[in-house]
Amino acid sequence: MTTRADVNAFLASSRIAVVGVSRSKNKFGNLAYRELKSKGYRLVPIHPEAREIEGDACARDLEALPEPADGVLVVVPPARATEVVKQAHAAGIRRVWLQQGAQSDEAVRFCREHDMQVVANECILMFAEPAGFVHRAHRWVATLFRKTPK
Repeated sequence: MTTRADVNAFLASSRIAVVGVSRSKNKFGNLAYRELKSKGYRLVPIHPEAREIEGDACARDLEALPEPADGVLVVVPPARATEVVKQAHAAGIRRVWLQQGAQSDEAVRFCREHDMQVVANECILMFAEPAGFVHRAHRWVATLFRKTPK
């Protein structure tokens, strides 16, 4: 179960790798990347082939990061999520955010079994401040129905 402390710890990361950015600017991974970057987060896009995404140099995978990351935002299909968290573990990254739609039971279990903090099934844009109007409203409704981390 995700706690608010897990959310806050992840958002306090000094450098976050983002796995799931695309050459297509319309994908959610890119939207999240742009939004987090505009909020001042230090990010590095991860893409196996692209040299640059959203104007920033890419690393081909988590092991090829030019400098260490504290956290990894995972925005890939659930079938790939476990592979990504295993790479994060191998790279020494201990904070993982499995964006809504990316989480899998296996990936969450791997994180917990390997003492990695994991946020699963939450939208990072609801919690990264300052949240936009839509995400603030979404968070308010979720809180009203007690569906946000405590």
